[in-house]
Amino acid sequence: MVYSATMHYFPPFYSPFVPALVTALLPILVVVALWTVAIKGYALWHAARGGQKWWFIALLVINTLGILEIVYLIWFRPVNSGTVSSATPKGEWQK
Repeated sequence: MVYSATMHYFPPFYSPFVPALVTALLPILVVVALWTVAIKGYALWHAARGGQKWWFIALLVINTLGILEIVYLIWFRPVNSGTVSSATPKGEWQK
């Protein structure tokens, strides 16, 4: 390589647009991270309440930015049958 007094050394991946690009993408990354945490928590809660151990493990381990969680919530989430949970104590009004 030939260097002169007027040449500046730039790393091979240098780009003058990187600071502006990071500034523009940072809000998008924050929104995606919050979305992922929220939808993952909701799906994990339903899997745990429904007793679906394998779905819980898959949702916990596999990170797909919410795609697997949405698939689970739409097609595989246990549906409430409208009955009272057995964890609820029986009172006079439930006889």
